[in-house]
Amino acid sequence: MAVEYPTIGRWYRRSNGSLFEIVAVDLEDGTIEMQYFDGTIDEIDLDTWPQLLLESVGAPEDWSGSVDMDPEDFSPRQADDQPSGYLESLDSIDTLE
Repeated sequence: MAVEYPTIGRWYRRSNGSLFEIVAVDLEDGTIEMQYFDGTIDEIDLDTWPQLLLESVGAPEDWSGSVDMDPEDFSPRQADDQPSGYLESLDSIDTLE
C-alpha cells in the first residue's frame, strides 16, 4: 500500500476518528504541522507519517469546529442592529446637496 504524501490543505481521519488538516510541511526540519478539527495544533516528524493509520477525507461540512464562536454568533443580523450613526445608502444623498 502506497503512503500518500502529506499535502497542505488536505484533511485526514486518524484511526481514533479525529479529523485534522495539514497546515504546514517543513522539509528542512522534517516536520508536518496539523490542525485538528477542534483547533488544536500538533506537529509530527516526516518519518512518523507513514506509520500513521490515516484515511484521506474531504473537509468537514461544519467548518466551525476550529473557530471559537458561539451558536448565537451565527444568527443573522436584525434590521434594528445597525450601529449608531449608521445611514441608509440613500440617506447620504440628502446631505450632499
